[in-house]
Amino acid sequence: MISPNAPDSLLVIVPALNEEAAIGDVVRDIHQHVPGVPVLVIDDSSSDNTIAVARQAGAEVLPMPHHLGVGGCVQAGYKLAYELGYQYVIRVDGDGQHDARDISRVFEKLKSTGCEMVIGSRFVAENGSRTGTVRSLGIRFFRLVLRPVLGKAVHDPTSGFVGVNRRALDVFRQSFPLEYPEIEALVVLQRRRFRFEEVPCKMRPRTTGRSSITALKSLYYVVHVLLGVFVNVLKFDRRFRRAQRERGTGG
Repeated sequence: MISPNAPDSLLVIVPALNEEAAIGDVVRDIHQHVPGVPVLVIDDSSSDNTIAVARQAGAEVLPMPHHLGVGGCVQAGYKLAYELGYQYVIRVDGDGQHDARDISRVFEKLKSTGCEMVIGSRFVAENGSRTGTVRSLGIRFFRLVLRPVLGKAVHDPTSGFVGVNRRALDVFRQSFPLEYPEIEALVVLQRRRFRFEEVPCKMRPRTTGRSSITALKSLYYVVHVLLGVFVNVLKFDRRFRRAQRERGTGG
């Protein structure tokens, strides 16, 4: 079983679904660039050899008994990391698009700023990263939607390259957006007055498999995430008003 190394203990989690062609290189890349840091692959009930390849590459594997989606896998990783006592967790996607050399950059920003979340951003600085037209339009749209909600700009709200500290782990192990978690997780943190920062990171082109995001799924994604954002805002505002009334009654 994975053992933490306090006080700056870090666990890298890698949610994966049918990534046998990429997961071995992902794990080896992480071990090469952040040696000594444990890697936990959370397998989302893959039908291929993802689990065996990940273990052969040197990762611990947490198999999900059923397909939960990326949010369910990430929350499972967060729960385990919190229970084991880790202070920091960085999520890296299992398709090989994230560069493990940037893990140290995210980790250092988490420690130096004390903020609850650090996003590895393709767009916070000009770094040569490119996305497709549909995805680029979606990112720009969510930037506009999130700016007044978060109170600050976020350049890459859909990035899956994310680091969190133990305070955020404590929140997310109890409640985490399950289907499209990146944007809603930002709203959850902001409503608790937690902070996030972005650091420039590169995104490599996918070399194996294919993205599950189609044009129809992109539209569903936009609608689903907007609903999630507004529900989180309304839930927080309702709790805030109730707390104000209770303080007024108590006074």
